[in-house]
Amino acid sequence: MGNWIVNHGLTAFILAVWMGINIFLFVWFFFVYELQDRFYYTRHLLGSALAWARAPAAVLNFNCLLILLPVCRNLLSLIRGSFMCCGRTMRKQLDKNLSFHKLVAYMIGLMTAVHMIAHLLNVEWYNNSRQGVYDKLSTALSALEDEGNTTYLNPIRKTDIQIPTYFVFTTIAGLTGVIITLALILIITSSMEVIRRSYFEVFWYTHHLFVIFFIGLVIHGAGRIVRSQSVTDPPHNYTLCKDRSDEWGRIPECPVPQFAGGFPQTWMWVIGPMFLYLCERLVRFIRYMQRVTYRKIVMRPSKVLELQLVKNGFKMEVGQYVFLNCPAISQLEWHPFTMTSAPEEDFFSVHIRSAGDWTDKLISIGETSKGDYKIMGVDGPFGTASEDVFDYEVSMLVGAGIGVTPFASILKSIWYKFKASNPKLRTRKIYFYWLCRETHAFEWFADLLQVLEKEMEERGMGDFLTYKLYLTGWDQSTAQHVTVHFDQDTDVVTGLKQKTHYGRPIWDKEFEQVRKENPTSVVGTFLCGPEALGKVLEKKCVKYSDVDPRKTRFYFNKENF
Repeated sequence: MGNWIVNHGLTAFILAVWMGINIFLFVWFFFVYELQDRFYYTRHLLGSALAWARAPAAVLNFNCLLILLPVCRNLLSLIRGSFMCCGRTMRKQLDKNLSFHKLVAYMIGLMTAVHMIAHLLNVEWYNNSRQGVYDKLSTALSALEDEGNTTYLNPIRKTDIQIPTYFVFTTIAGLTGVIITLALILIITSSMEVIRRSYFEVFWYTHHLFVIFFIGLVIHGAGRIVRSQSVTDPPHNYTLCKDRSDEWGRIPECPVPQFAGGFPQTWMWVIGPMFLYLCERLVRFIRYMQRVTYRKIVMRPSKVLELQLVKNGFKMEVGQYVFLNCPAISQLEWHPFTMTSAPEEDFFSVHIRSAGDWTDKLISIGETSKGDYKIMGVDGPFGTASEDVFDYEVSMLVGAGIGVTPFASILKSIWYKFKASNPKLRTRKIYFYWLCRETHAFEWFADLLQVLEKEMEERGMGDFLTYKLYLTGWDQSTAQHVTVHFDQDTDVVTGLKQKTHYGRPIWDKEFEQVRKENPTSVVGTFLCGPEALGKVLEKKCVKYSDVDPRKTRFYFNKENF
């Protein structure tokens, strides 16, 4: 439990606060509409469905306030930079922005379902009351109106044409409710993992229905469908007058009750985040308009495209990522890529693996025209967990396939720091693990590892960098080739002195070794790879951490896009 608190305590606290606010809002507004006197007559028509419709609306307002903030990447990068004076645990929460975005979206989906079902029941009961199906009081309340048609309680005004379906599709609240519900369904369903991975364009374009969702959300409350009793002079006491509807307006004790719709409040919740997101998009557009030039375009093995780009005023840190847009492929699509260059270099580079229609088209252009992209839009850089790698005295870097890219940036930066004898480098030990399915993939950065290997030996720091390469897929010919050349000083696959391992790492053994070699250190574990591997490493960090601050502690960090 102590280890779990060390690694997840603050995250759990933030989630508990978020859930607590949701529960508080739901319960508070539920009892407001269930108990307050001014809603007595409304409850008489609708029953508890009134509270079940309004309580989720309050929770929806709160979560719609939050949903845009985790995707304001420039804002998060600014906050991350401002938090450099704070603890790494606080900064690490910013790396969970997309997880929190999804969690808030799930809450919005759940509350929308409850809100919608309750209001569908409300419309049915409003209609039945208007038709005189229920008791005398319900009929009297539904028939209330005045010359200005402003003090009615039942929003279904006519008995001949305003059937429930007509009401839903002709009123402001009904029509906007249908639109935003359909938009939300499309946004959530297209965000499923299988759609996002296989049909990214569907996800990308459908996700932008959030613009329609928020416009409809702001307008939705303007219909003022849910109404409450207004204060009159003399006052209408429902306790005395509820059973005397025939005498309303005829005796001083029971004037005709008057009602008014509630002031729409949703816009007050979401106007701030909408403004921040608008600023975010404005910054992105300005960055898109800035000129980007090509320094070099290289086709790497395993169909990996390396782009080396130059942009005025561009400053980066290790492990950061950028969004790229290629108008020759799509004017609207932006895709994230971790930079593989070091901050010390006068350019920035990305390695792009074939992973879908957009990347296939980009690689095809690179192979045929060698850079005839006309223009490339670049937005960023944005901060990630890997920025904190030099804040740890010991770091474990785990990359799977193309997930090695942030660590290429880190390893290059280390090389430059050693070359310049940088006194600010506090990291004293790095463990680097790279898992690949194909032998050709190791050629991407094998030359970098060779340079680092040589640099460490010349400086007498051979123990600074421990790296292990794992080939997780091979055929019979590869196995035979390795067997024949097993006695050579260098590895037959990579050309490095460190021999390639076959299969997957035994993580218990690796963590035990790191803990044994660093008995009093704080170890940062960084992953850029699949979610399944992340869950394994996260459990190992908890398992092998010691609550005693004088002993080894592991902190897990994962790249999120």
